[in-house]
Amino acid sequence: MQSISNIKSISYLKSHAAQIAEDLEMNGQPFVITQNGEASMVIQAVQQFQEKEALIAALKIMALGEKDRTAGKGISASASRVQLKAARQSRK
Repeated sequence: MQSISNIKSISYLKSHAAQIAEDLEMNGQPFVITQNGEASMVIQAVQQFQEKEALIAALKIMALGEKDRTAGKGISASASRVQLKAARQSRK
């Protein structure tokens, strides 16, 4: 986990929003915004957010696949190849 060095107050965010947006675009480091001395939100670049969301989705798919595998619901790689080959042949 990366350490977050950009910790700013909500009043700083209000007065420097454009500068924060520029910093996010240039270096991609997220900002932790505090309210009454406690962390209340994280601001990050859209690209970084989208990458994290895609990673989370991929991890969920992998976890579901592993759950099915351990429950005996999966098939072997060779059986999968046979199924794919049969499906391709039926389309021709």
